[in-house]
Amino acid sequence: MKTNRAKNVLAAGNVAVGHMLMEFATHGVAQMLATADLDFVLIDMEHSPFTSQDVARLVAWFQATEIAPFVRVPMTQYHFIARSMDAGALGVMVPNVKTGAQAREIVSSLKYAPLGDRGVALGGALTGYQAVNPAEFLAESNRNTTIICQIESAEGLENLEAIASTPGVDCLWVGHFDLTNSMGIPGQFQSQRFLDALAQVAETARRHGLAAGIQPGSPEQAQQWMGMGYNMISYSADHAVYRAAVVQGVHSIREIAAK
Repeated sequence: MKTNRAKNVLAAGNVAVGHMLMEFATHGVAQMLATADLDFVLIDMEHSPFTSQDVARLVAWFQATEIAPFVRVPMTQYHFIARSMDAGALGVMVPNVKTGAQAREIVSSLKYAPLGDRGVALGGALTGYQAVNPAEFLAESNRNTTIICQIESAEGLENLEAIASTPGVDCLWVGHFDLTNSMGIPGQFQSQRFLDALAQVAETARRHGLAAGIQPGSPEQAQQWMGMGYNMISYSADHAVYRAAVVQGVHSIREIAAK
């Protein structure tokens, strides 16, 4: 089974660094991101047009790199989680987890017995189209895979303890836009209420031995949030990085042309 680089980096006490794909599903994107020395990639299905087939292709391309491929599924439903994992993903991010019961449902959908209730289908993309020892593979999958629960609502904050204490959960991840929107302060990332919520999530994650994750849009934002204890960082999304680079480049060209 492919090594979960992000899980290993976190276990060593270091910060795991990744990136989110929401637009670009080309065959070269895995190799391009490998040059950035990423620990993980988040393949988004919640806010993107990516289909299950797109996800399967992307995961297959990332299998040829050291990057751990994770999939953000649209919602807490077995078929989204299990199909992403059967395509070879090493973990899932689930949006807007609000309760301990929801966290337990996620674990059940992703982990094999005795930790969960995921169906077994070996020999395909999941195992690299190779025969494996079933007992050994299922045990290794349970150990090697990652579950990320997004905290994006006031209700999720209220139920942090129940979510964090669910066996099998690996990371509490703040969805910063949705959380501020739920709190009635959309986009106010320097609001003391939001900063207090960030501190609460990071402290809860630390106390339960979990990673604390978030997606900053700039190195400055990353520095602030890492200073608060966030150790699983997805640096922006593909379309945002591309747009910013093109805007900056075109602006520079126009300044040169105007001289």
